[in-house]
Amino acid sequence: MLNETLIIQTGLSERPRKSRLPARLDLLQSLSGLFLALFMWGHMFFVASILGGPDTMWKITKFFEGYFFFGKAYPWIVSVVVAVVASIFVLHAMLAVRKFPINYQQFKTYRAHAKSMKHGDTTMWMWQVYTGFAMFFLASAHLYQMMVWPQDIGPFGSGGRMWVDGLWPFYLVLLLLVEFHGGIGLYRLAVKWCWPNCSREFLKKLKWGITAFFLILGLATLGAYMKVGYEYQANYKNGEHYTPTWVQPPEETAK
Repeated sequence: MLNETLIIQTGLSERPRKSRLPARLDLLQSLSGLFLALFMWGHMFFVASILGGPDTMWKITKFFEGYFFFGKAYPWIVSVVVAVVASIFVLHAMLAVRKFPINYQQFKTYRAHAKSMKHGDTTMWMWQVYTGFAMFFLASAHLYQMMVWPQDIGPFGSGGRMWVDGLWPFYLVLLLLVEFHGGIGLYRLAVKWCWPNCSREFLKKLKWGITAFFLILGLATLGAYMKVGYEYQANYKNGEHYTPTWVQPPEETAK
């Protein structure tokens, strides 16, 4: 009785407050997606160092292993960084899957809805679902390989995996998935959070321009790794790690 009197006097209703959790999860999904997209851009530039030759890639690799800071390479540093990225990747996937169709009926309904609307953004979102689902398996395998065997990252190891082990189709598919998924994701982030005053047509042109740039860079990088893998396949098969001649002792170089 007291509660009813209080409600009448204050004009309050007993309706429960709307939860802010979905909005917070959306924000966390956006932030984790932005981090992963920016990381992939940086990662693409780092692996593209092979375009400057094996020595250039060796320098970049050893930089991240702390060689130029401690005078010795520590590959476990790379493992720690990859573990952090992998954790954010899994978190982002768990947040994103909340919006996936959970059964065939929902998927069928969405497809029919998208076809009837013929809306570009809706179609792009569906492609983001497809690529995201595939990436959960392919990107996870790639992250696991880098985390467990960081010492094999280098001209011989990376090139050998492409050519000798024949993994270039795997990385080609992964490149396409990452660039399309990340590009669409950044476009949707821009529309949702960052540039409300910019036209979607401009953002789409910018998105496709960035995607084309990184696809060209990625394909050129993949070709360079295959070339290095072909030229040094004997070194890879012997388990050697590339080291520039200018960092080896004279007697070892003579051998």
